[in-house]
Amino acid sequence: MISFTGSTRAGKRIAAVAAETVKRVALELGGKGANIILDDADLPEAVSRGLMMSFTNGGQVCGAWPRMLVPASRQDEVVALAVAAAKQYTVGDPTDEATRIGPMASEAHRQKVVGYIERGIADGARLVFGGPDRPEGLAKGAYVQPTIFADVDPRSAIAQEEIFGPVLTIIPYADEEEAVAIANGTLYGLTSGVFGEPEHATAVARRLRVGQVDVNAGHWNPLAPFGGYKQSGNGREFGRFGLEEFLETKSIQR
Repeated sequence: MISFTGSTRAGKRIAAVAAETVKRVALELGGKGANIILDDADLPEAVSRGLMMSFTNGGQVCGAWPRMLVPASRQDEVVALAVAAAKQYTVGDPTDEATRIGPMASEAHRQKVVGYIERGIADGARLVFGGPDRPEGLAKGAYVQPTIFADVDPRSAIAQEEIFGPVLTIIPYADEEEAVAIANGTLYGLTSGVFGEPEHATAVARRLRVGQVDVNAGHWNPLAPFGGYKQSGNGREFGRFGLEEFLETKSIQR
């Protein structure tokens, strides 16, 4: 049995090698979570919580929500709220209590994240906060400005590929059907969020092809199974389901 948490690329290689001896594998891999904000959501709460789920640990979280899907008619409201909230995310030394975003894991990764920001600009997304330049006063270190794009094409690289950095893409949708299609329209399926009237939001959550959905920022439950669909992996962690991944079933007939 092999249990692995990491990139989709590494997970594919592990699965291929494990197949040679028919080892079981449980893979918790990449993600590109969507935060669907419905028209009946508490907008300030949904944006604030969504931004937190995008920027936590500098965005270096497989279960982050780097895609914020919003009604097209309310995109300007969302952008204003997101930009105001993003200004509170101070970048700097992680040992400083005032810091909310520390450095990327390495200089190589910093360059990768910056490359995606530059790609987003080149592909025509509207940069509304941050950008590819180093944060002010931080000429050294693997620091990246928290960045927000609006009017993002859901088919673009920044909306499809795992950036693993503090980059939020705001994607407008015309109706609920389109929102669900966009949310499900990546090769990943790990986590997502839905904000709206509770019953309405729950109905939308049931349609998402992901392993875990938070409705209105539901509390973390360590007994709930955690894992992905599609190229976010297979198997589950936590609770009874996580333990059962490591068990074999035997039947004895007499």
